[in-house]
Amino acid sequence: MTAVATTPVVLALLRRPDLWSTAVVQLFTLAAPGWWRRRPFLPLPDPDYLAFRLQTMYGDVTHHPDPADVVDYLDWCRKYRRLLR
Repeated sequence: MTAVATTPVVLALLRRPDLWSTAVVQLFTLAAPGWWRRRPFLPLPDPDYLAFRLQTMYGDVTHHPDPADVVDYLDWCRKYRRLLR
């Protein structure tokens, strides 16, 4: 995902501090295995997984994620983790 696609998502998350910790947890949960051994040394999602999710959500692997969809997903993750406790 490019910076162009990431910026609106980050801006949407800045308005939701209640989801910041969930976003960090999900970032590391979805990170490609061994991400620390490969440049850019960031816990980015596996490109194949990201392409699959974009294809199933939007029908197009080149579609940029809608910030509201990401916020909804993180809200769901937070609620689901609380439910499991």
